[in-house]
Amino acid sequence: MDQEMLDRVMAVTTAEGTLARTMGITIVSASGAEVVATMPVAGNIQPYGLLHGGASCVLAETAGSLAAALHAGPGHAVVGIEISATHHRGAREGDVTAVATLAHGGRTVATYDIVISDATGRRVCTSRLTCLIRDQVPGHGPNGIDPLREQGVIGS
Repeated sequence: MDQEMLDRVMAVTTAEGTLARTMGITIVSASGAEVVATMPVAGNIQPYGLLHGGASCVLAETAGSLAAALHAGPGHAVVGIEISATHHRGAREGDVTAVATLAHGGRTVATYDIVISDATGRRVCTSRLTCLIRDQVPGHGPNGIDPLREQGVIGS
């Protein structure tokens, strides 16, 4: 995948109206083997002022799903089918960083180990995401529309 296409896929991941955009997630680097993404703690906290565990799961699924999509390549759609998360410590400020690393990359299933760390490098959460890889019907995304086509990533 060339850099222009990669930039477009990353832009679709954090496009207006997506949960990733709402949560303030930024993609730092991306490939099918590894995705690095950041998210601010501010705005993503629970009532005790700590990073919400669900926010960690959103960050993990965003990074892992993007990696799986890049692993699968054009003409395929990926959907998360299982996610787990162990929350090790709280984060109160700054950004957290997720590193999604390929654990298994097959033709129909891709699994990623995702480590989320705070600004000082301490592990906040360990997650594992498994995505199903499906052939994508041209012109139809999993919900009847093709978001890559809608964003101009692939032809009209």
